[in-house]
Amino acid sequence: MERQTPEDPHGAGANENARKEIRMEYRIEKDTMGEIEVPKDKLWGAQTQRSLENFAIGREKMPLEVIYALAEIKRAAAVANCRAGVLTKEKRDLIVEAADAILSGELDEQFPLAVWQTGSGTQTNMNVNEVIAGYAAAKTGKRPLHPNDDVNKSQSSNDAFPSAMHVAAYRKTIAVLPEIDALADTFRRLEKENADAIKCGRTHLQDAVPLTFAQEISGWRGMLETAAMQIKESAAALLALAVGGTAVGTGLNVPQGFGAAFVEALNAHTGLPFRLEENKFHALSAKDALVYAHGALKALACNMMKIANDVRWLASGPRCGLGEIRIPQNEPGSSIMPGKVNPTQCEAVTMVAVQVMANDQAVSVAASQGNFELNVYMPVIIYDYLQSARLLADSVRSFRLHCAEGLTADKAKMKDNLERSLMLATALNPYIGYEKAAQVAKKAYAENISLKEACTALGYLTAEEYDRIVRPEDMV
Repeated sequence: MERQTPEDPHGAGANENARKEIRMEYRIEKDTMGEIEVPKDKLWGAQTQRSLENFAIGREKMPLEVIYALAEIKRAAAVANCRAGVLTKEKRDLIVEAADAILSGELDEQFPLAVWQTGSGTQTNMNVNEVIAGYAAAKTGKRPLHPNDDVNKSQSSNDAFPSAMHVAAYRKTIAVLPEIDALADTFRRLEKENADAIKCGRTHLQDAVPLTFAQEISGWRGMLETAAMQIKESAAALLALAVGGTAVGTGLNVPQGFGAAFVEALNAHTGLPFRLEENKFHALSAKDALVYAHGALKALACNMMKIANDVRWLASGPRCGLGEIRIPQNEPGSSIMPGKVNPTQCEAVTMVAVQVMANDQAVSVAASQGNFELNVYMPVIIYDYLQSARLLADSVRSFRLHCAEGLTADKAKMKDNLERSLMLATALNPYIGYEKAAQVAKKAYAENISLKEACTALGYLTAEEYDRIVRPEDMV
């Protein structure tokens, strides 16, 4: 049937003082709730349309990573169902073909649903089921697949959606690792280039004993390497899938051998080592694996916050700050101050870190709200999780390319700051004791003289003795 929809009177046609009408064609779809109009050019069915109309909330759409993961679930389930003798080869092939079309990206516009929907993700699961059935209908000119009876066979949204969450989250998580490794490699190069650059250390934002710039950079590299290890370890928990639990974990309507065949088909297609969660009641009701893995992402965010802050502090200036390093000048930093350039890559990293920390809180609270046999906060968990992984990968890459790769040390400035540091007095401890060394430092600071002048004035050491003892290169 057809329905006429008037164009927005404030749009382009308003200038012509005439209201134009566009004609949109609809078809009638039915489900257990009755009939509903669905645009003829869409492959989805009644349940997707109801969700689209009932949840016009925000602009956040279900991430395509979840859609693709569900397509993988449907594909593997069709293979397993056929092997178990509960689905014909013809239907299997149609489901596989449609799932592959989804995975190719050609059907992306068929998945319009909001994150803010049912907490089980049922409507997105049905969106995928309906699009697969609709694709088969468009291909054959009839309706060979039923969204529930065929595409969703041996499944429930309650085990398919959390399984898709794990598939999507695992893929996105391991995609962060190459970016971490690349930045660590950049820091490794900078360590070699700055092995001879001795600088003033700082603790509590105050001068401390010296170290080499290479040693300081090695701390940054170590944070990245540790974060990568933690991410790898925690991501392994995401490999366990809820498939086979169906509605509440009992596995109702699942044929014998389905689970093993499903995992075999999924792993063969994805090339990843997924496995079935043994305790399906745990898999459906708890989201602790996602909390655990996101915690490692948060740890990376915390480390990146620290690294970015160190870099922008060390690069502060150019004349009235620390100025011990120089970073690339990528764009003007002020609309009013000519020549000003800001540490923008550092600022982007720190904002991403804040967002990831906020996401961790949301994931944690949502995961704590499993009610009896099912957690019903799953869409927001996976939305925030995927955003964190995506932002971290992108920001680490951007920071490497546009900041770390071009970072250079101002060794003259480092030397000047080091020579003015009062904490070189620490080298005096073994010779004159802590209290006398403190007197030397305080006298030098109060009178704005050098440590050497203060030490000799107090009569604790001769100038020759001081020069022999206080050697920054021996203190690192």
